[in-house]
Amino acid sequence: MSASRGTPRTDPATSRLAGWIEPVVGSAGYDLEDLVVTPAGRRSVVRVVIDRDEGVTLDDIAEVSRAVSAALDENDGELGRAPYVLEVTSPGVDRPLTEARHWRRNVGRLVAVPVGAPGGAEPVTGRVTAVDDAGVTLAVEGRSVESKGKPGAKKRPPAPRHVPWAELGAGRVQVEFGRAGADTDTGTDTGTDTDGDAAEADDDGGEQ
Repeated sequence: MSASRGTPRTDPATSRLAGWIEPVVGSAGYDLEDLVVTPAGRRSVVRVVIDRDEGVTLDDIAEVSRAVSAALDENDGELGRAPYVLEVTSPGVDRPLTEARHWRRNVGRLVAVPVGAPGGAEPVTGRVTAVDDAGVTLAVEGRSVESKGKPGAKKRPPAPRHVPWAELGAGRVQVEFGRAGADTDTGTDTGTDTDGDAAEADDDGGEQ
C-alpha cells in the first residue's frame, strides 16, 4: 500500500486510522489502496483511495464515504475532534502498478514499465494482455532490424513477452487519446466535511 504522499503509513496515528478504515473498506468489497493524512491549517485532510476488479463508481464512493465517516466518528478521539475533510477516491491513471491486482485491473491498457534486474532494467512499452501467478504478458511493438532508426519505418506486429514478477518494475498506464475507449479519467473523487457536506480543505484552514 503506497505511502509516498502525505503522512507516511509508518506514522502511528495514520497506522491507527488504517486499522479502523481498512476493515470497513474491505467489508464493503473494496481494497484500500492508499491512506494519506495531510494537515491543512486547522483541519486535516483524510484521503482514502479504494479500488476493486469491477471498478469504482460515484455511488460506490458515496457508500464507502458514509461507512468510513461513521467509523471515524466512532473513534473521533484519534483526530482530537478537530475538523477534518474526508476524501474517498478511486486511483487515477497515474497510479503506479505495483501489485498483481493493479496489473489485472489494467488488462488491455498500454503501459510503460522497467523490466529486468534493478540497476540494469530496460524500459518497455506494451499492452497488458494477461496476468497470472508467474507474471505479466505484454504485447510489445517494435521496428524491424532492417528499418530500426529510419524515419517512417514500419513497426512489427506486437510480439507477446512474458515478464516474471521478479523482473517487473512499477508500471505506468499510458494515456491514449486517439484510441477508442481511451483512458482519460484521473480517478473518481468526493470530499466530505465533518458536517456531512461536500467540501474541500481551506487553504488557510479557516472555517466556512
